[in-house]
Amino acid sequence: QVQLTESGGGLVQPGGSLRLSCSISRLHLDRYDIGWFRQAPGKEREGVSCVTFRGVGYYADTVKDRFTISKDSAKKRVYLQMNSLKPEDTGVYICNIGNNYWGQGTQVTVSS
Repeated sequence: QVQLTESGGGLVQPGGSLRLSCSISRLHLDRYDIGWFRQAPGKEREGVSCVTFRGVGYYADTVKDRFTISKDSAKKRVYLQMNSLKPEDTGVYICNIGNNYWGQGTQVTVSS
């Protein structure tokens, strides 16, 4: 059974950094595009970033130049390095592959 498990969330002050990790079982990461979404209270789920099967990263305009996505295929992990965090980055960050595979999410709260 395919499982996506996120970790690394927490409470951080504005301007701080966090590194999220998504552990993926039973899939070869080099065959799939893998994305990070976030869900903020009262807002629609939005795409934050994705890394293609070739390793190319894409970013939403709201996080460009602050977030960096990467993957370690050997470890079956995808990372999201988040710098210069803002309160509007608060939300549940969810790892995704295609239409069928979603993780449970990890909470990120940016607040002073």
